[in-house]
Amino acid sequence: MDQQGLNDNLESTNRKNITPGLHVAIVMKEDQRTGELTEGYVKDILTKSPNHPHGIKVRLETGEVGRVKKIFE
Repeated sequence: MDQQGLNDNLESTNRKNITPGLHVAIVMKEDQRTGELTEGYVKDILTKSPNHPHGIKVRLETGEVGRVKKIFE
């Protein structure tokens, strides 16, 4: 964890750590090359498996879809 209260990538790969309303940063498919993160709040969890090596796929309340890279406290 760094000073900003972010959890490392390990926690973002486990579905049990992601809940609706959680403040997260995701990488959208079109931003995977640049690694640009989009911040928001989880509306829906789209990944069905208990974990995913690239992060759990979610839909934010704003409608953007991507994989969780950071979880904010």
